[in-house]
Amino acid sequence: MNDTVVDVGTIPALEHEEAMDLADAELGRLLDAVDALRGPDWARPTECAGWDVRAMLGHLLGMLELQADADERVRQITIATQQADANGGLRLDAMTALQVREHAPLSTEELRTRLHTAAKEGLAARRSMPSAVRAAPYDPGIPGVSGWTIGYVCDVIHTRDPWLHRMDLSRAIARDPVLTGSHDGRIVADVVAEWAATHGRSFTLDLTGPAGGHYQARRAGRAGAPLRLDAVDFCRTLSGRADGTGLLMTRVTF
Repeated sequence: MNDTVVDVGTIPALEHEEAMDLADAELGRLLDAVDALRGPDWARPTECAGWDVRAMLGHLLGMLELQADADERVRQITIATQQADANGGLRLDAMTALQVREHAPLSTEELRTRLHTAAKEGLAARRSMPSAVRAAPYDPGIPGVSGWTIGYVCDVIHTRDPWLHRMDLSRAIARDPVLTGSHDGRIVADVVAEWAATHGRSFTLDLTGPAGGHYQARRAGRAGAPLRLDAVDFCRTLSGRADGTGLLMTRVTF
């Protein structure tokens, strides 16, 4: 963890090439964690409601397949939209449920193998996405969330999602995740910047652990209330996996 106090206004946005490098490294770490799973691990419950490790990885496989193939993306979005319209739920929830349901028949070895293939193909498709496509607006269908582009989904959300699920996996099987400042710390810093921009308040934030750092924002010359917690727990809280108070009630999408 770097001891330098960082003004959140100086945290650079993730550009496409950096985001793809982070995604490449993150998928590698995720696949290493999947390859290390043993029989009982697949059935352990995660912090994602209703999902054990196997179901969570079925969701991730569906997301990777969606990224890899345009026709598959249209198919999933179409089915999820129809289901959400029919039951009044969120399209994203319908999509993740579809991914889990469709991959449930796979054996654990089939799931592992297909994750490796889809990760490679999905990353290649994301890397080669033209800038004009990335600049197009995207409606996530999440109440209160707007201003997204396809590039934001491709570069940021599709990198954060497997990262946080890797943390879910580590917690489920009670094994420490691989964490480094240069990789995980950069992902966390991007989350901090978005969180700060969303609530717009002064704060001093001390995130501990290998992915941590010291951040602050001064509004109208005020330093704001100090906050201190583990960097991964910070992200878990903003995602809704843990309860937060005050500024930690501000949600960030993963």
